[in-house]
Amino acid sequence: MTAAEVPAPALLARIPGSKSLTNRALLLAAAARGTSRVRAPLVSDDTIAFRDALTACGTRVRSSPLAEYWEVTGTGRGPTGRARLWCADAGTAARFLPPFAATGHGTFLFNGSSQLRARPQGPLLEALRGLGADIEAGPGDGLPLLVRADGLAGGQLVVDSSLSSQYLSGLLMAAPLMAHGLSVRPEALVSSPYVAMTVALMRRFGARVEERADGGLRVEPGGYTPADPVVEPDASTASYVFAAAAVTGRTVTVPGLAAGSLQGDLRFVEVLEKAGARVSVTADATSVTGTGRLRGGFTVDMGDTSDTFMTLAAIAPLADAPITVHGIGHARLKESDRIAAVARNLRACGIDTEQGRDWITVRPGEPRPARIACHRDHRIAMAFAVLGLARPGTVTLDDPHCVAKTFPGFHEEMRRLFPAYELSGAPGRAAGEDR
Repeated sequence: MTAAEVPAPALLARIPGSKSLTNRALLLAAAARGTSRVRAPLVSDDTIAFRDALTACGTRVRSSPLAEYWEVTGTGRGPTGRARLWCADAGTAARFLPPFAATGHGTFLFNGSSQLRARPQGPLLEALRGLGADIEAGPGDGLPLLVRADGLAGGQLVVDSSLSSQYLSGLLMAAPLMAHGLSVRPEALVSSPYVAMTVALMRRFGARVEERADGGLRVEPGGYTPADPVVEPDASTASYVFAAAAVTGRTVTVPGLAAGSLQGDLRFVEVLEKAGARVSVTADATSVTGTGRLRGGFTVDMGDTSDTFMTLAAIAPLADAPITVHGIGHARLKESDRIAAVARNLRACGIDTEQGRDWITVRPGEPRPARIACHRDHRIAMAFAVLGLARPGTVTLDDPHCVAKTFPGFHEEMRRLFPAYELSGAPGRAAGEDR
């Protein structure tokens, strides 16, 4: 083997903890009777907002000196008293905390940013009202929400889960604190791996959850016991470095994100494999190797992994044939209308793109320089950053700092892994003037 044929060593990516796992673990620890440690938590805008909302309603959370863990002392019941809870941009806070508050006793006012107030809450509020909760909502059944809590008896529910799985997860996590538990059946469930994640974590904290043949779940009353979960690296966030490997011909490995992961978004690497990358998922890590060619000519349903569809769409212009993603209609109701935002940004780059209610098609093309409208959406910024790595000089982000929602160190890590990463608009050496 000549020196030119020697493969470059794998790049070990430092991916922060899963937002989804961190916030679920925080809530379950707050609901448990005793002290838990949430190890290797994500420390970002969303998780800090979630943590601070919990502390506002009486939960004690202590961080270790270097934030290796958050120590959470729960009371084994819902919150009591009066509190104002600021959810910032965190959808998980707005969907998970009202059911928890409703199991307690007191008055709790939830509010958030204008972006969060625009996100739908109706199915969650309908379910809570069906359980007897006293809730006043803002325009369109959104934030702000006033919960006058006097405990919940529980019972049986059918929950519209066509817009988000977070409604169902929030109700499930509150269910052990209801007097008679909860039997719930989702209707038109999207993003089902997140519900599986919720159930797995609930069981880790001692909840009794039965999965029924009709797709419903039965949660028994009895509360939670403390646990010390370790938060995995965030699979959604890892999609950006895996895609970067696919378009640069390098190998990127994420230690700790491995076979047996609780995160459905790890399945993104299967899509990269379909697009021509080499993938290895072991008991310890996941690796992706670019092969020098990105294949297209396929259609893929990413309904269960919709947080990663933007990553694929952003690099799809570099494929050798069109790529269509479908099943992602609920992505229009996230931090932005993600289908429309991705389509507009790709067209600004000169890429031929079509979209429908729940699908997007991206055709091959050479991107031209464009300013990317991030819409304060961290995932749009990070996805198009990968395109900017593959085609230097083509991408400027109008809001590079929005990545702090889930990965404050994103630009620095990309620069560490790929020294050629000099994205216009990213903080650091290349774009102080755009800060």
